[in-house]
Amino acid sequence: MIKMLRYPTVALCALALASCGGAADGGGTRESIRAVGSSTVYPFAKAVAEMFVRSHPEFKSPIIESTGTGGGMNLFCAGLGANTPDIADASRRMKLSEFQSCQANGVKEITEIQVGLDGIAFASTKGGITMNLTPEIVYRALAANPYGKPQTAKTWRDVDPSLPATPILVYGPPSTSGTRDALKELVLEKGCEADPAMAQLKESDEDRFAQVCTEVRSDGAYVDQGEQDNLIVQKIEGNPQAVGVFGYSYLEENADRVQGLRMNGVEPTYANISSFAYPGARPLFIYVKNAHLDAIPGLRDFVQEWAGAWGKDGPLAKIGLVATPADVAAKSAAAAMDFTPLTADELK
Repeated sequence: MIKMLRYPTVALCALALASCGGAADGGGTRESIRAVGSSTVYPFAKAVAEMFVRSHPEFKSPIIESTGTGGGMNLFCAGLGANTPDIADASRRMKLSEFQSCQANGVKEITEIQVGLDGIAFASTKGGITMNLTPEIVYRALAANPYGKPQTAKTWRDVDPSLPATPILVYGPPSTSGTRDALKELVLEKGCEADPAMAQLKESDEDRFAQVCTEVRSDGAYVDQGEQDNLIVQKIEGNPQAVGVFGYSYLEENADRVQGLRMNGVEPTYANISSFAYPGARPLFIYVKNAHLDAIPGLRDFVQEWAGAWGKDGPLAKIGLVATPADVAAKSAAAAMDFTPLTADELK
């Protein structure tokens, strides 16, 4: 039923959604929820969509697209209407410039909901290699051309004299994985930017910066192990000198078999990721277009599906999501129910 008093704009949209879009008008209407954005959030959004279909068979299956956070924001902020998405998935907070773009295009009311944290962990088998890593060490060990120079490191000691003289062998996620994105953004880029020249390169040539700072070596020191993190666990179990990179949940799930490696002296524990003390952590968000709430069938219920799945013991934790601290989770749950609009001041 259309809620005329609470959402006057939505009432018009429910009758002819496309007409609300102005320049974004694509014609017609849409019955499926559409979410775009972060590849890191993508697997979680897909899982929520699958749960939503099972619990609400009366609604169409949501359309989830992996466009990258920035690309998703551009699509989301293009306007209102049937050819614009209802939700933007983001592995960072919306920028003030993006919010202003939304406002300029008629997307006036946006709800921000932090759905969890992304946690990546470095680990070895129980009794295996132990190291205190830093983003700079990981970058220098795994980069195809560290700081734009040829990669010559064969052992961890070649990278840092405090580390073992064992061959560098890291089993990790493929380029298509959200965990690989997190490895790039949270660890490799941070390590690369330790060189002032690379920080300058980021300002002058972003494409070159991305190549130098995130391209992983392909000489066998880093082994792309596919999308199955459980297989990485098996690989490092079979080689005490190997290191694995995977979602934190797999470390927790296999705590009797593998051990986490410190990063900047901090253990990859649930508490340390939740508090951001561990470097491999960042917040994940969804942004909801309030004007579409009653125009797109099931949109409110889909957001509620997220709220029912993001807990520490919830289904999303089993595929790598780290739950937010209790106070943040409570705020997110309220936002998923009340849809209080985000303000520009909150982003400054």
